Amino acid sequence: MSLAVKLILQEVELVGELDDSPAGKALAPALPLSMSLSRWGQEYYGDLGVSLGPLAGEQVEVLEKGALAFWQPGNALCLFFGPTPASQGQECRAASPVYPLGRVTGDWAAVKALGPQVKATLTAA
Repeated sequence: MSLAVKLILQEVELVGELDDSPAGKALAPALPLSMSLSRWGQEYYGDLGVSLGPLAGEQVEVLEKGALAFWQPGNALCLFFGPTPASQGQECRAASPVYPLGRVTGDWAAVKALGPQVKATLTAA
């Protein structure tokens, strides 16, 4: 069963859900979370501030726009909204494999207009 979530970046609100993946299930009980996110191309990422513990499940490098993922080496939440420096063409590509968490949708033009660092809040909707 997926969990509806809201991700707020500064004043931009995105809505979506965490999926039933092992990483999504591990993150759900840790909500709500507040964090600082840094930008890398059209990806925001930042330390969760909590541990998700050891994870199982598939890791991927290419994701869809709006994907939420967990990058274990940096204990980081990642939001992909367009190409990154690692991308080939217009794909959303992580620097190294990530665990999919879920997906959000919203005003991508407003997200792209945000700066190199943002305050973020992830809550159950």
